[in-house]
Amino acid sequence: MAETAHVTGAADEADPAGGISWEPRRGRLGEGLRAYGLIAGMWIRSTMAYRTSFLLTAFGNFAMTALDFVAILLMFSRVDALGGWSLPEVAFLYGLSGVSFGLADLAIGSMERLGQRVRDGTLDTLLVRPVPVLAQVAGDRFGLRRLGRVAQGLLVLGYALVVLDVDWTVAKVLLVPVALLSGAGIFCAVFVAAGAFQFAAQDASEVANAFTYGGTTMLQYPPAVFALDLVRGATFVVPLAFVNWLPAGYVLDRPYPLDLPGWVAFTPPLAAAACCALAGLAWRAGLRSYRSTGS
Repeated sequence: MAETAHVTGAADEADPAGGISWEPRRGRLGEGLRAYGLIAGMWIRSTMAYRTSFLLTAFGNFAMTALDFVAILLMFSRVDALGGWSLPEVAFLYGLSGVSFGLADLAIGSMERLGQRVRDGTLDTLLVRPVPVLAQVAGDRFGLRRLGRVAQGLLVLGYALVVLDVDWTVAKVLLVPVALLSGAGIFCAVFVAAGAFQFAAQDASEVANAFTYGGTTMLQYPPAVFALDLVRGATFVVPLAFVNWLPAGYVLDRPYPLDLPGWVAFTPPLAAAACCALAGLAWRAGLRSYRSTGS
């Protein structure tokens, strides 16, 4: 009981990033990033000790994600357009979504194991360390093999950029990397919010996967193929549309979903910032509600 009380107290005093309240506020972010870098670096060194195994698992990750694009190629072997979009245009959507999600999965994909830590009580050991819990959970078992997903997305995106007939302007050129980084931020926020949900649900990893892995699969296709209510939800509830649908609409001179104004194509950074802020609040609430297993 004493141990449970101690852990509970630590959780109650946690800050939005999972740190301890007595730590100077101005140093929390820096300390969290430093801790994350050290933990991720440790796992990278461990991975590279077996380079052949790393190469095989990275290639396996590459091959499995490539099957998604193979499915799209099979569709276009029977049709000329999907929802009015050509193969290069869909490849552009796929590349933006794949790279953004791949970066987020590489950086913070370990969050999906938080539910297991909550169930077996191993989260307690993280709470008593003077290091932000979010940094520890995100960096734990850092999977360098996930670079395979990023590489596959980059290849498809490169193909799309080569074959697309786009009237490139400075704004369009700059929007592509901005969309990739903003999309990664949005997916990171979804990962964190899904992790916060695990504090309450404890065994709902598949529900979280519906918004992470399911979200990136949905974004691989044009919004015109989905029901209007689903498009509204992906725009105003979980703003996944800001990952690629909106910026791609501007780059490809395509109509925006829901007849949104043209300037929304330049708001993915704002959407990413808002998502990260809300995910931080959700994480803080979830961490403060944690009461350990009592063991």
